[in-house]
Amino acid sequence: MGDNFPSRPNDQGFDESVIHLSGGMGQVGDFTTYFEGDRSYFDPVLWHNGEQEAYEGYCSDIFADRAIDFIEKNHEKPFFCYLSFNAPHTPLQVPDKYYQMYKDIDPSTGFEDDSRPFVEMSEKNKEDARKVYAMVSNIDDNVGKLLKKLDDLKIAKNTLVVFMTDNGPQQTRYVAGMRGRKGSVYRGGVRVPFYLRYPSKWKGNRDIETTTAHIDMLPTLAEICNASIPTDRKIDGKNLVPLLNKKRVDWEDRSLFFYWTRRYPERYNNMALQKGPYKLVAHTDYDAPIGNFELFNLTYDPYEQLNLVEQRKDGAKSLKSEMDNYYKELIQSANLLDPPRIQIGSEHENPIFLNRNDAGGERGIWAGEDVFGNWKVSVNEGHYNLRFKFIKRVKKGGRMFVETATRINQKKNEIDDTDIIEMKNIYLPAMDCDLIPFYMQGNKRIFPFWVEIEKINQSFRPN
Repeated sequence: MGDNFPSRPNDQGFDESVIHLSGGMGQVGDFTTYFEGDRSYFDPVLWHNGEQEAYEGYCSDIFADRAIDFIEKNHEKPFFCYLSFNAPHTPLQVPDKYYQMYKDIDPSTGFEDDSRPFVEMSEKNKEDARKVYAMVSNIDDNVGKLLKKLDDLKIAKNTLVVFMTDNGPQQTRYVAGMRGRKGSVYRGGVRVPFYLRYPSKWKGNRDIETTTAHIDMLPTLAEICNASIPTDRKIDGKNLVPLLNKKRVDWEDRSLFFYWTRRYPERYNNMALQKGPYKLVAHTDYDAPIGNFELFNLTYDPYEQLNLVEQRKDGAKSLKSEMDNYYKELIQSANLLDPPRIQIGSEHENPIFLNRNDAGGERGIWAGEDVFGNWKVSVNEGHYNLRFKFIKRVKKGGRMFVETATRINQKKNEIDDTDIIEMKNIYLPAMDCDLIPFYMQGNKRIFPFWVEIEKINQSFRPN
């Protein structure tokens, strides 16, 4: 959602939050763990209610323990706890006791008599799978600890527990024969587990085959908790309670739209629309004819192997028309056209850190140096100190630039072999702008890894 005001969890209604920054621990957005390398999941610096705080232990254990502490403190009244694990994610790091459980297995074996399609695994795939399975076993133990705490507090019967995940696997491994991985709109990328437990209302175990999605959580939770939902906007999801009550009343097949991108949605690139048993997949040009799409009947072809688009062109065209409408609606959404700007100099966050995951500019900006980047900000008038952190140390003699709309401030760097450059007491008026920092070293333009901006006094307009 964003790592700065007004987008942080503590700005969006959470009374208590312990988080890593965007992307994932050990990745460029989470700059407090990035430089720890293959120890980034252990003894991390996390963000507690917006402030950096050091923790001891393995990340999944830390998040689970903090969640359990929160439940203990709040169990005598209604509470909402959202426990979101960083794992399993790259970089693949796990406590050795869990890795030892899988170090001698071959994750590619055991499927010889299975008719489902399986992708061949390289030795690296196998080693990655061992680590992922170890990370999942650690999550199993932590979820078990949480459920036990509900029992110990005698609130399990009247506590609604939802377990779900976000996407398919990043690496090649077992996905029950489904096609695709993370970043794909085939089922291997988008079909995930969903479990719901509420003993006081529903008893016993059963499977529900109806296709649902994350958008259904809001109306479902509102119904269960007898809470009202907003009436000033369209709610895309459906209330799942009739399904949970074993009723099919008014439950008609509806279209679910999928896409994946690192920037803006691209017309007919990595898009899909599913309605009933049929799923239309687009991996083609913006003006492609219907014959360039793929159409699958998931009832008879759950592994998306048999393209039916030539046999069912009329049905495919109907789904494509719906896909077009979803795409048009999506690209006109307010948060794509005008994303919330990061607030500079706000009383809610000072100093502020701008990280790579929230930066715009070149695609694939990631950890590159010689790239163009910027942050969309809203500046409160005042004087500021700025610190720029670089991935690699820079030489003296170059010049540090920071552009804010029509204002350009530059300063010669007199410190040799440094990874931090400071610019102090810069006056900035109130404005919405792109903040563009870079260090010029010869002909090379180097983008900083992060920027710290601190408002230092009440503003006054200079002469």
